Amino acid sequence: MRLLHINFIFKLFIFSLIFSACSTDDQDVFESIESVQEININGELKAETNFYDNMGPHEHNFSEKRSAGFTETLESGSKGSYAGATINLSNSGSWYFNDALIGTLSSDRKFGSKSARIRNTGYITMSFDMDNGARTIRVRHAKYGNDGNSSWRLIASYDNGGSWFYVGSTVNTTSTTLNTVSFDVNENQQVRYGIYKTSGGSNRINIDNIEIITSTTGGGGAATRDSNITFGNPSNAGSSSNNYYLSKPDFVLSYNNSKGTPNWVSWHLSSAWTGSSPRCNCFKQDRTLPSNFFRATTSDYTGSGFDRGHICPSADRNGSEASNENTYFMTNIAPQSPDNNRRTWVNFENYLRTLILEGNEIHIVAGVAGSGGTGSNGFASTIDGGNITVPDSFWKVALILPNGSNDINRVTTSTRVIAINVPNDQGVSSDWTQFKTTVNTIESLTGYDLFENIPNTIEAVLESRIDNVAL
Repeated sequence: MRLLHINFIFKLFIFSLIFSACSTDDQDVFESIESVQEININGELKAETNFYDNMGPHEHNFSEKRSAGFTETLESGSKGSYAGATINLSNSGSWYFNDALIGTLSSDRKFGSKSARIRNTGYITMSFDMDNGARTIRVRHAKYGNDGNSSWRLIASYDNGGSWFYVGSTVNTTSTTLNTVSFDVNENQQVRYGIYKTSGGSNRINIDNIEIITSTTGGGGAATRDSNITFGNPSNAGSSSNNYYLSKPDFVLSYNNSKGTPNWVSWHLSSAWTGSSPRCNCFKQDRTLPSNFFRATTSDYTGSGFDRGHICPSADRNGSEASNENTYFMTNIAPQSPDNNRRTWVNFENYLRTLILEGNEIHIVAGVAGSGGTGSNGFASTIDGGNITVPDSFWKVALILPNGSNDINRVTTSTRVIAINVPNDQGVSSDWTQFKTTVNTIESLTGYDLFENIPNTIEAVLESRIDNVAL
């Protein structure tokens, strides 16, 4: 009996070792922390802090990291240990991670394939300065896996990381969806920033897409290139194959792998985006999709009777050749009836571009719904042997504002919103105004929340109204 008892204990010990070795969920929980840099908090700085649901990454085409700002997506980083260490990130520069790592697990909340994961009272801090200060800091944050709630603070240092100050309000991370917090720091001197987890114990948080803006966006009626997804991520797109989040410099989209088309595409339009670059007609496979996804090619549409219909139009992005070429990724394309594409749809696109010439900027979300349309060869539900779904209709929603800054806070119940839903059929009327509808109708059709970052009382009014402006 004694021998059996010893054998049992020995087998239990071996099992526990194997289980620990096979765990992929936070392997480094008990590792020691090395090369720790102390965080000395010397005080607190006021900064207006705004909280938004979702809001997604912002693409501002930043180039010079220390003067013109950046959006750090963390996609270039690699750090599998919680031990204190410095890592280099290609969008920004060198960062110090303490009790923090680059998470790649399914439980890590992220845009793309990576995000920072912080536990205990860990932190991530810039090891470089913004030479000319910063205007706004935006951070996306969520709870890791099934962990409980935590809190964190934005911190700033003016002496190369020797001492730090809290900036703005405490942020409580209570959601498993990446939400956005924005700090209006309005700082003119040399400074570096970091994120310091202040409560929640061993609960972990994910941080992704840290954005630093240095120059004023808009104001004075000047046209600017703003975020392509200011008013929210309509379907909470992420890593799901049929709701896969893709961010391009010129638009953001949700891709549906089973349909071979985007669900929706979101972009900002102003005269700052347009110019005289020629239409490239260079349709191309999007190799940024995961390798196991269906990647459409232009030849998949050949002989189908349907046009390769742009969602974000080529003419909305002719400010440079590179910008125009980006609209030809096949992830921005869906099978569109020729009459819809060349008459109704293009007429609405042209109308919106007349509005930006009058000093307006427009936030646009457009997409497809249902299956089955009529092309020049007749009705079809799919093309390319079933790989690509033919939509039943194409829809678009446009929110129009005078050129300016701080767009979310400028939206009122009087803001003009145009929504249309056009059947994907031959013989459809060229008069796009016949297809006006409400945003609520589009949301009921798709299940999306198109303007989640607008206050609910204003959103309810805007989304229930059909545009009645005379043309």
